[in-house]
Amino acid sequence: MPAPSPDFTALRLIGWPYAGLPEDAAWSALFSLHPQALPARVSEQHRSGYVVADGPEAALKAESLPEWQKPRFPSHQRAAVGDWVLMDGKKIVALLPRHTAIKRGAAGEHYHQQVIAANVDTVFIVCGLDDDFNPRRIERYLMLVGGGGAEPVVVLTKADQTDYSEDAVETLAELAAQDITVCAVNAKDPASVESLHGWLGAGRTAVLVGSSGAGKSTLTNTLLGIDRMKTAAVRENDSRGRHTTTHRALIPLPSGACLIDTPGMRELKPTGEEELKESGFADIEALAAQCKFRDCSHQKEPGCAVRAAIEAGDIDEERFINYLKLRDEVAAAADKLAVRVAQANTKVGGRPAPKRSDDRYGRE
Repeated sequence: MPAPSPDFTALRLIGWPYAGLPEDAAWSALFSLHPQALPARVSEQHRSGYVVADGPEAALKAESLPEWQKPRFPSHQRAAVGDWVLMDGKKIVALLPRHTAIKRGAAGEHYHQQVIAANVDTVFIVCGLDDDFNPRRIERYLMLVGGGGAEPVVVLTKADQTDYSEDAVETLAELAAQDITVCAVNAKDPASVESLHGWLGAGRTAVLVGSSGAGKSTLTNTLLGIDRMKTAAVRENDSRGRHTTTHRALIPLPSGACLIDTPGMRELKPTGEEELKESGFADIEALAAQCKFRDCSHQKEPGCAVRAAIEAGDIDEERFINYLKLRDEVAAAADKLAVRVAQANTKVGGRPAPKRSDDRYGRE
């Protein structure tokens, strides 16, 4: 029986990165192993299973691989929204390697990784210009994006509800100086959100991340041109929202791009794989490399380039304090990851353990 032929025109409308069959060697190898299977993209992820699509109007409930259902199977090795899989009928038979991934450390004491979205080009970090506005939390989101391969864009919503949107953008000037785009928009106004269209061309995929009530679903509805996603008002006393989005979903846009809407996340723990120089702290990392002492703690040591920049007003001290906090969290997570990889290697052999925290940042 000849191998079935995928509809690449339809697949490209949901982000397929090739004109025809994949040129990626790892992808091609899996196609060779499953010649009767067809590619599809994970559009929804639920506890009970997946919904996949092979075009903008197609949706199919899919049965996952049996090993994914084992309690101790690593969650980040299961398919996530945005992933490409090979389907044999209604069954997923292979997960195609990811080009990019946005991950976080899962809640709880034990080390686990959770994939927020896969194969995305852009991460829209959405923050409301009400009591939701928090530069330190924006930096934490940037930490999760750093090293994942996608471009971060900070989107400040509710610009129509405040006279201080320009001040908020100025507060994030140190991010803008590192070529991280910061946009202030009215998420309900199509003309206002046109500033985001440059990241939403045909074949591209973006994911929305941010707190509940920040305006992610409202922004999705405006970009779609229809009220598809449920929205709700935030509480007046603290601008906190309810979880109107209950699961991650990939949505084709009229522009030919795909948008992944996500529920609000309260815990934003690092995985240990993040690179802070790619997370909005490239300026601080560059200054740290100029300090007189390699193990400089940037407190009172002579010849500290970071402290000199803070005293000169070139670096915001609160941002620097947050950098130290995030750096320590990434280092601690990297140590846990190294232990996990070492344990796996003692069982099956394989790749070397990642760098430990003292290799990355020097001993202090």
